[in-house]
Amino acid sequence: MATLRELKGRIGSVASTQKTTSAMKMISSAKMHKATGMLQRLKPYRGMVREVLSHLLVTDVEFSSPLIETREVNSVAVVVYGSDDGLCGAFNINIFKKLLGAIDSLRKQYGNGVKITVIPIGKKMTKAVQKIAGNNVKVEPAGDMNTRSTQEQLTDFTELLRSRFVDHVYDRVDLAYMRFVTTSRQLMTQEQLLPLSAESLAKDVDPKAACSPCIFEPDANSIFNSVLPLHLRATMQEVFISSIASEQASRVMAMQTASDNAAELLEELNLEYNKLRQQSITTELLDILGGQVER
Repeated sequence: MATLRELKGRIGSVASTQKTTSAMKMISSAKMHKATGMLQRLKPYRGMVREVLSHLLVTDVEFSSPLIETREVNSVAVVVYGSDDGLCGAFNINIFKKLLGAIDSLRKQYGNGVKITVIPIGKKMTKAVQKIAGNNVKVEPAGDMNTRSTQEQLTDFTELLRSRFVDHVYDRVDLAYMRFVTTSRQLMTQEQLLPLSAESLAKDVDPKAACSPCIFEPDANSIFNSVLPLHLRATMQEVFISSIASEQASRVMAMQTASDNAAELLEELNLEYNKLRQQSITTELLDILGGQVER
């Protein structure tokens, strides 16, 4: 049985842990709100790109662009977003499982001979994907990209992916990440970035655009080729920020769980401490009374 001193030490340790987890939860919550605020500020830009695409796609013009070119797929790049830091629950584990599923799906679709290049973002994900290298799976670092990268670094990374697709280094580029919905809900997501499909562009079409005829200058196809890279960058930025928000949301939930567990353990230890203290006091009183009777 533990002594009073040992129990008091354990109570102090658990109380300190509870304070630490509560503080970490508050910090993660602030970071999550900052990320969701960035997602909200991105909406007007996304809306403007969406509006231009809507006006273009409702026309009867035949569009051509290297970003919508579909070809035989021999090489696929999968950009997988993870975290640089831990203490975020099963965030990285769930994304890694999604990545394994994505690789199996690509092999079923294009055959076991398809070459898959995994581009991890985040130290934890980079470490996790090393174990799957081999068997036509190559792990390629994302250079300077991480969860703290600047807008310029993200733009350069997007341009790198675009140029490699145009140069036929990759025939397809996919994204695997956790999409933020709410603090308690994030969705595992895999989506195709390149080539841009008619379905992905069509979902951004505003039906009201058909009622607003426009005159395009210089011409619709030139504008289409100018807007597509902007659409690509906006998509990458949205995915990047959504992944960061999801990471912080997972960390908030993990710290909340840890804090609740610490509070429950603290209550049990206090109860055990009070029982042992009461037992000690009772024993001392009995010893005192026993001594008085002997006299």
